[in-house]
This record gives sequence, structure tokens and C-alpha cells, in this order.
Amino acid sequence: MTEPAPTPPTTAREGRLSFAIFQLARAHRGHAAAMLRSMNLHPGQELLLMQLFDRDGQTQSELLEGVGLDHSTVSKSLRRMQDAGLLTREPAAHDRRVMVVRLTHAGRALRAPIADMWRTLEEISVRELTAEQIDAFTASAYAIERSIKDHGSP
Repeated sequence: MTEPAPTPPTTAREGRLSFAIFQLARAHRGHAAAMLRSMNLHPGQELLLMQLFDRDGQTQSELLEGVGLDHSTVSKSLRRMQDAGLLTREPAAHDRRVMVVRLTHAGRALRAPIADMWRTLEEISVRELTAEQIDAFTASAYAIERSIKDHGSP
């Protein structure tokens, strides 16, 4: 049986969708973080790895663009991942200032566990939804994201 939606704080009552998105993102991220800890990863590192699984040998700038995180977060994550033996960073042959990121064997070995983690997280997330609700929610979520991006920074 579905529980009633929590009542947002009075200051958020006219932004109940935004409050619901915040609550959802916090719960989802928290559960994902716990799952990632079992792989000795921090949130966001799996996103970088997934970009590299699809195309190894990207520059740091390409990775930054692909995951949509800020430069300092990506640099710090890549440094931690390099220290953990999951990837290497080397200057590009065409420009020594550009760093090329490549997976190590240990990094590539995380492909299946990360795919399993995302599959499990998906199953947990949608267990009370129909296929139609999943499709509608996904379309709505991307429409909201586009609207926010189109509006620009405050």
C-alpha cells in the first residue's frame, strides 16, 4: 500500500514538486552511496568509470563534460581513483597539458559490479511502479532537467 506523501515545510509548500525531487534525490543518492561503498567507490566515481567503460582514453575535459560535474570534483575523484589503481592519467602526445585517462585492469573489472549495482538500484526504485509510470516519470524528469538547464544559472 502506498504511503501518503510527506507534508513539506511551510516555506516549501508552493514548491512541492521541487521538494519531492530533493527528497527523492537524497534517498536515491544515499542508497547508491551505500552500494558504492561495498565496491570502495565514492558517489560520482562510478559515473566517471561508466564514461570510460564506453570510451576508454578520454581527456579529463571530455570526462568533465560527460558527467556534468565541476572541475575540482572530477580532478579529486580521478586522483583518488588513480591512487586506488583504477585508472591512469598521462599527458597527451599532442599537448602535454592535456591529461588522458585510461582504465587499468582493476578499473575494467568494476564494469560488471557497477552494472549490477545500477540494475539493483533500478529494481528497488521502481518496484511499485508500472512500466507506463516508469516511462512517464522518466520523460517528466528529463523535461524538468531541460527546463532548468534552459533557464540558466540564477
